[in-house]
Amino acid sequence: MINYSIAIMGTKPGTKKANITETKAYGVAQASEVVDINAFARHIANHGSVYKKGDIVGLLTNAVGCLRELMLEGKRVKLGDLGDFQPRLRTVGAVTTDDFSAANIKDVVVSWAPGKDFKSLRSEATFQLVPARKAVSDAIEVVKNSETIHGLE
Repeated sequence: MINYSIAIMGTKPGTKKANITETKAYGVAQASEVVDINAFARHIANHGSVYKKGDIVGLLTNAVGCLRELMLEGKRVKLGDLGDFQPRLRTVGAVTTDDFSAANIKDVVVSWAPGKDFKSLRSEATFQLVPARKAVSDAIEVVKNSETIHGLE
């Protein structure tokens, strides 16, 4: 089940808050839990894997290092149903090709093109509306202040 909240946002991404002229309500996924590499490896091991959690953590850790190395070599890595990974450049434009140099490259990021199992999860997903994190935080603050005011601390 995917938890989501509803947020009011500007319709044109990247618009400064002061310049927003139109807003709409959008759904925002709310993670119910953060799964680290150890928990992910345990999950894999519990699904009939012949490898133990430690072996899987080691493999995943090595895979990350190798994937990073290959990205820095400018390679595209195809990982089957997981998808394709390749380096992408974030650059500042130049007036002409003669004016463009490596100095115009501001960042190198990894682009992930999902494989078939990740193209769209919509048909299999179920959803649950939950309060936005800000609303929960505000409610907790009200409760804390109420306890302090009424001498419950």
